[in-house]
Amino acid sequence: MVARIRRVAERAPTRRDRYVDLVRAFAITAVVTGHWLVVSITHGPGGFSGRAVLETVPWTRPLTWVFQVMPLFFLVGGYANAASLRSHLRRGGAPAAWVLGRTARLAGPTTVLLCALAAVALAARLAGVGPSLIGLAVWLATIPLWFLVVYIAVVVLTPPMYALHRRAGLAVPVVLAALVGACDLARLGLDVPYVGQANYLLAWLAVHQLGFAWQDGRLPARPRVAVPLAVLGLGALAALTVAGPYPVSMVGFPGEAVQNTAPPTLALLALATSQTGVALWLRDAGNRWLRRPGPWTAVVGVNSVIMTLFLWHMTALIIGALALYGTDVMPQPAAGSLAWVLLRIPWLLCLGVILAALVAVFGRAERRVEPPATASPGMRRPVTAASPGTRGPVTAAFPGTRGPVATASRGARGSVTAALTVLGAAAVVAALLAVALAGPAYHGPTGLPPSALAVYLAGASLLALLRRRDRARRPETADSSS
Repeated sequence: MVARIRRVAERAPTRRDRYVDLVRAFAITAVVTGHWLVVSITHGPGGFSGRAVLETVPWTRPLTWVFQVMPLFFLVGGYANAASLRSHLRRGGAPAAWVLGRTARLAGPTTVLLCALAAVALAARLAGVGPSLIGLAVWLATIPLWFLVVYIAVVVLTPPMYALHRRAGLAVPVVLAALVGACDLARLGLDVPYVGQANYLLAWLAVHQLGFAWQDGRLPARPRVAVPLAVLGLGALAALTVAGPYPVSMVGFPGEAVQNTAPPTLALLALATSQTGVALWLRDAGNRWLRRPGPWTAVVGVNSVIMTLFLWHMTALIIGALALYGTDVMPQPAAGSLAWVLLRIPWLLCLGVILAALVAVFGRAERRVEPPATASPGMRRPVTAASPGTRGPVTAAFPGTRGPVATASRGARGSVTAALTVLGAAAVVAALLAVALAGPAYHGPTGLPPSALAVYLAGASLLALLRRRDRARRPETADSSS
């Protein structure tokens, strides 16, 4: 496997912006590490119990400004999606076909996780494990699905949002941020119910649009842009949290009246702005470092199984807790104490070994033949339709518009395929949301809500069927980027 990853790394095109892959690999490492550190587990005669460290150890809350890196996922996701969609449209592909290709890389590893959890839960119940313990374990293992609920929705909306970006540029994320602030005001200031839930989509779409702007050079990776962006974002974050109405912690925990992630707030967007500035500022140095074969090969290796790493890291935590705390091998000092801090080192190492084993078993469902295609802004051919009113390849994002590749989405067949694609993706999103909201109760033999599992499998199967039909019909336009 190492030799294969090395060969893939060596074949990476020279026009590629390797730094985007580095940011993605850093983000997944920070998320996994943060989740492993944020939980305080104890075991005694009454069984297992756990609490969020952020709840009991206040000094850890400012550290979430470093470990809350979900904005970076959406930033580099926007960059990669823009590069991939642009290339796909230029080759004559339809937007629906692009969505099918992108969702495949998300649905495949997710299907493996859900089926594996269902099988293990069923086996555990047959072995006599208590229903409450099964429900808790399955709930913990499915916590990462929250991210996919939003990200799949953002992927489906990428073609029209990219077309909007080509017309309005950075005005789009600015308007989206203003809407986030308006929803915050309505929710927190006026006690308007439900309106804040719109921020789950508005906030992450705003960050995703910044990735579009980075990819096409409207948000250049130059110090004169990056440094002010980072400073202004950090200043706004401090003003909104330290002096403003938002909590300091960028990760929610029980007992908080207001959380910055559930739903996302204007403070989280300030953090995203600061992180975007830092990411742009470090781009040149990062690309220079990645010219070395060793670091670049490691980055390619992480990116080849990045969804598997993310989806299975909470399962690794469960296994580690059973193995280390269930056997009383791991001491249990008070959370936040010096002894507890020092014991995080062997804790992280053990969980890393467990996760590596899980990836070795389940990563085969994800491993890519090629690294994602993310061309550097300075190495791309010009794109038409860069200003309002012009026509060009990107107009294919809206079926029915005029342009040289718009015929790929015309006609009854294209409309039906697009509609079924949206239907399948909506079923997947709805099912994952139902699983995420189900809580730690016991939901039956599979540990998952039966109706949610059935809807998910139906939606994923529909997307897979559409994908096979599209590839059989137009193999030359299949999206091979990632």
